[in-house]
Amino acid sequence: MLRQDLKKYILCDRYENIIKQLYLHSFLTKNIYRQMKELIEKINTEFEAFSKEAEQQSEKGNKAAGTRARKSALELTKLFKEFRKVSVEESKK
Repeated sequence: MLRQDLKKYILCDRYENIIKQLYLHSFLTKNIYRQMKELIEKINTEFEAFSKEAEQQSEKGNKAAGTRARKSALELTKLFKEFRKVSVEESKK
């Protein structure tokens, strides 16, 4: 009787660990997709700002807009690198 109870306990413990791992994986996957979605939104927002400032510089010769456009370009580079990092991390799973 004791041996059967022990086997049941071990089996239940294994199932519990599997369920915990599945829950954790699900949570991490949702977190990564949320993070990617946020990055895409930031990229789109920054690109809109870049386009606006670059247009002002090229059409009106506004030097300050050129400075802001270059700043946006640097920010876009950072965001693209972060997106690539998260994307590669997710694809390895």
